[in-house]
Amino acid sequence: MSGHSKWSTIRRKKEKIDAQRGKVFTKLIKELTIAARRGGGDEDSNPALRTAIANAKAANMPAANIERAIKKGTGELPGVSYDEVTYEGYGPGGTALMIEALTDNKNRTVAEIRHILSKYNGNMGESGCVAWMFEKKGIISINKSEIGEEELLELVLEGGADDLRSDDDSYEIVTNPSNYENVKRVIESHNIKIEDAELTMQPQNTVNVSGKDAENLIRIMDALEDHDDVNSIYSNFDIDSEELQRIEQG
Repeated sequence: MSGHSKWSTIRRKKEKIDAQRGKVFTKLIKELTIAARRGGGDEDSNPALRTAIANAKAANMPAANIERAIKKGTGELPGVSYDEVTYEGYGPGGTALMIEALTDNKNRTVAEIRHILSKYNGNMGESGCVAWMFEKKGIISINKSEIGEEELLELVLEGGADDLRSDDDSYEIVTNPSNYENVKRVIESHNIKIEDAELTMQPQNTVNVSGKDAENLIRIMDALEDHDDVNSIYSNFDIDSEELQRIEQG
């Protein structure tokens, strides 16, 4: 399984733990604020805000918090001004890393991310050094208990999806960004519960890592995910399931 699929599974487990201590709310508030600032406070005409609201509700964020974050983004309420920045670099084993952050202090954030990468045998690169390895895609995950594979495939292809992949527990639907919202609507119109949905950067090719490189890479991903300013992490790593289980248990 590729880096996106594997890390999405790990991240969902982490988010459940993070939600218990309220940490996930910090990132969701930033996501809501930025989406509202870029596209306005009307979710019907702002797909990014609609996704951010759905993510916030899935994490059980109170409606008042969601509304306040949106109003900060539209300027109706005073608040911290965040900048969107993307950092590129390399992880252990020659893996590529793209890190999207929302920060109110670029100098602090870049220094802290550079430290995380170097601590675990990675390094920061120049802008554009790995971006060419990725392409933007919509990814929608559905638990296998919801529907059969053939029925789902027929449904999502009709909605404009590019591909349907399967792992142990769930299906992963891949779409072009232009068809992402339509595929989601088709799924939801058939009362099928969506486990996770996002616009993400998919690697065009993957790099297999194992041993110490795999351990350090997971440490980098964990540390970046825990960083308050980091919003999304994309990588082209591929780690065997047995190797990943060994690292998690270690």
